[in-house]
Amino acid sequence: MQKTETMTLDETFAILREAYALQDAGDREGSMRLTKTIPLPPYLAKMAKEKVGVEYLLNSGWNLGKQ
Repeated sequence: MQKTETMTLDETFAILREAYALQDAGDREGSMRLTKTIPLPPYLAKMAKEKVGVEYLLNSGWNLGKQ
């Protein structure tokens, strides 16, 4: 069985704080790239899969690992 790492709430908030700082500094691309490292909750991944398709979701750059 493959071991999946999870992200703590503190780690998630640290990434979000850094992403917001990048956005405030005018680096929207960097902010989005950093935000995408946070695992997408399964219910949002399911919704995105239904709306934009599996292939797009897999190529979107979002972290689809466990939260």
